[in-house]
Amino acid sequence: MTTAGSKYRLFSLNNAPLFLFVFVLAVFGLLSPKFISLGNLSNILIQSSSTAVVATGMTFVLVAAGVDLSVGAIMFVAAAVAGKLALAGCPLWAALFLMPAVGICFGALNALCVTRLRVVPFIVTLGTLYAGRGFALWITQTRAMNLPADFLAIWSGRCVGVPIPILVLALTAGFGHWVLTRTTFGRQVYATGHDEERARKAGVNTRRVLFSVYVISGCCAALGAILSLDQLGAVSPTFGNGKEFTTIAAAVLGGTSLFGGRGNVLPGTLLGAVLIQSIENGLVVLNADPYLYPLVTSAIIFVAVLTDSLRTGLLARLTRRKIRPEDL
Repeated sequence: MTTAGSKYRLFSLNNAPLFLFVFVLAVFGLLSPKFISLGNLSNILIQSSSTAVVATGMTFVLVAAGVDLSVGAIMFVAAAVAGKLALAGCPLWAALFLMPAVGICFGALNALCVTRLRVVPFIVTLGTLYAGRGFALWITQTRAMNLPADFLAIWSGRCVGVPIPILVLALTAGFGHWVLTRTTFGRQVYATGHDEERARKAGVNTRRVLFSVYVISGCCAALGAILSLDQLGAVSPTFGNGKEFTTIAAAVLGGTSLFGGRGNVLPGTLLGAVLIQSIENGLVVLNADPYLYPLVTSAIIFVAVLTDSLRTGLLARLTRRKIRPEDL
């Protein structure tokens, strides 16, 4: 029988991102009223849109008990290819269309290595991380590319009064949530992550499921690159650097398990991404030492992993079947 204390701890762990988010808003709001202004909160959503979109694809991979360390490199390659074409006079629609195509190709490459060659996802995506960044550096010749103004203007406007990055974020997160929670494919993703062998015996094509989640992750990474370009205005040699860790932290903070089988996009991953961006934005508003930012990011990742570990252990204890002496 589960105890009230265990249920309370599980409730606290499952809602840790929400509690932490409220705490962050309260602390930074007290230190600087500008932080909780409507304009700044809107900026936080816009700035977190790229991370949240990439983290949506990462959620699919993590739920299926995989991992994708190549999302930052995919963003860099997609942006480098599109930027090169745009500067060469290629139509903007063609350059923008090519970015998701690049992401899908990289995702398919990861998926083939994982599903057909049976290489561990960590090793596969670590390899494509280095290969992708090397390829993008070769394309850009390690020089920053300032993109044409009309290329950036596409995403800086508004649609029905809503900034386009926020609209893209809402559509991506909403669609991702619907796929995971309302479709047969979503149920198969959860089943594969919970126990791949058992899912296979139940008739689930686990290879197809794993292939699909890596393709989804690659496509979301490319879409996140488009949103990042709108914010940065250029493709620098460090474009997308470290994005893989931020997106994993956002997904795990939102309740997605590193061990697979559990997680959600709404509100989980979205809240995790906004929480990370809120902390970074608060440090900027307070004019904190920039050298503290990596320390804060590493602390967030540590909290995310620790929370997931505690939550997984507690769930295992709560669901473990207890044998009474009279049952023996």
